[in-house]
Amino acid sequence: MEQHGKAEPAGLEVVVTTMASDSHTWNLVFLQLLLEELGHRVTNLGACVPDELLVAECRRIEPDLIVLSSVNGHGQQEGLRVITALRTCPELRRTPTVIGGKLGIAGSDDPTRQEVLLAAGFDGVFEDAGAVAEFRAFVTSLSAGVLL
Repeated sequence: MEQHGKAEPAGLEVVVTTMASDSHTWNLVFLQLLLEELGHRVTNLGACVPDELLVAECRRIEPDLIVLSSVNGHGQQEGLRVITALRTCPELRRTPTVIGGKLGIAGSDDPTRQEVLLAAGFDGVFEDAGAVAEFRAFVTSLSAGVLL
């Protein structure tokens, strides 16, 4: 069947990645499958992504959402550096960006971690036991045009 016109594909364009020191990949596979199940297109940059590469790829892809995942416990520390790099790039300044996983070596017991990361420029922080459900709700609201 011949298709006419240029219909936009449904769903969001999403970049999923870890940060430079995080070599874990199963979390990225899970996130990619979850997002694809929700109807979104995902570019998985993989593990140990240097900041410069992340910024360059996001500039090239022009995603609707950037998802940073950490399992090694350095998410807060590295996330602060990465969000600064993303927010100083004019093309990515307003791109919704979230972080989640194991963000500190002491677990999710730091009550100020979320506040610090949100103040730095993240649009969402997903760390505790309800993180997957909260993340799904965030993505659903974003794809509906309503940022929480």
